[in-house]
Amino acid sequence: MDARTGRGCSSRAERKAQEKAKIIQREAQRQTVKTISRILLKCMGERTKEERALLQLHQDTVQELSRRQTRRILLKRKQEEVFDDVDNLKTKVKQLAEAIQQAKHVVIYTGAGISTAASIPDYRGPNGVWTQLQKGRSVSTSDLSRAEPTLTHMCIWMLHKMKMVQHVVSQNCDGLHLRSGLPRQALSELHGNMLIEVCVSCTPAREFIRLFDVTEHTALHRHGTSRLCPDCRLELRDTIVHFGERGTLEQPLNWKGAAEAAKQADVILCLGSSLKVLKKYSCLWCMNRPANKRPKLYIVNLQWTPKDNFATLKIHGKCDAVMGLLMKELGFEIPVYNRSKDPIFSLATPLCAEEKDSHSRKEIAPPALEDVSQDPQVQDDIVVVQGGWFGRGYSKARKKKKAM
Repeated sequence: MDARTGRGCSSRAERKAQEKAKIIQREAQRQTVKTISRILLKCMGERTKEERALLQLHQDTVQELSRRQTRRILLKRKQEEVFDDVDNLKTKVKQLAEAIQQAKHVVIYTGAGISTAASIPDYRGPNGVWTQLQKGRSVSTSDLSRAEPTLTHMCIWMLHKMKMVQHVVSQNCDGLHLRSGLPRQALSELHGNMLIEVCVSCTPAREFIRLFDVTEHTALHRHGTSRLCPDCRLELRDTIVHFGERGTLEQPLNWKGAAEAAKQADVILCLGSSLKVLKKYSCLWCMNRPANKRPKLYIVNLQWTPKDNFATLKIHGKCDAVMGLLMKELGFEIPVYNRSKDPIFSLATPLCAEEKDSHSRKEIAPPALEDVSQDPQVQDDIVVVQGGWFGRGYSKARKKKKAM
């Protein structure tokens, strides 16, 4: 019995000693990395004989630190915004106009960059949602009920009306494509629409368009909006596809329409998207075809995208500026958004009496009824975005990146 006890104590002591040795080894490695990092910051001529010897002794660490530095520099370059000069921009837009005129089936892919002019932040730009969260800052934006379709939204609507564009595939949840007048059948909102809630218990699923952001109480894997279907009396859900989820709703996602449009496309125009998410949807890129049989790809974005090497043309410019020049080249007038004629007012389903207090978000209102001074949330045109689809999934994406 005493021998077994002695062996047990001995094994515990050995384990503790091993754990202590590992901790000491890790700490020593950390100190070595710190020391080598400091030495590498010095110019060659400033390094002492002992420091040069240390670098020679730890070649593996030096190479790893050099690789890390290279990756950091590359990442920084990819995040930088690049602008084409005026003449170069005009030349590129002219090439884009010629491609659209010659094409039989044009599809436009849009990202958050087309809505920044409506004071809705993008995600990966210098002032984007994820960029700000990564720096530990709070996410702010102008009141979403006051956002309006931008010049780019209206140009896309006109191009579709003139049969120059056949389909629009959007990652945006802001509902601005719908409010520009773009028909539902010509639109695929792959990540949902903040103005739409649905009853999935009814067959077919029932859709309710609202005048406010319905995502106030929703989050990852929690889609209930607290309102009930007037028919089956079960809870309605939002249509948002949060980071890490797979969207299954037929509308407004319209994956069938997006995939069919990509199959028929001979030109794909990407506006204001980093394409870091869209690149994962293989059905949108016809990658199963030989390179010369795929649609010609045109990208308008200020930053690097993972599809740049596949693009026929990359235009470094703001979406509104590029679309303004494009409309001029095509000879079309740029339509002006008129809030009093916003389609949302005719499409929206009004809340019943008991649902009036089911949300605290300000509603989109016609110009005659809009009274900004009565909105307690607005302070100097800035409000902190709470709940809903802004910034959702950021922490999960960061954890996943760290794990990898």
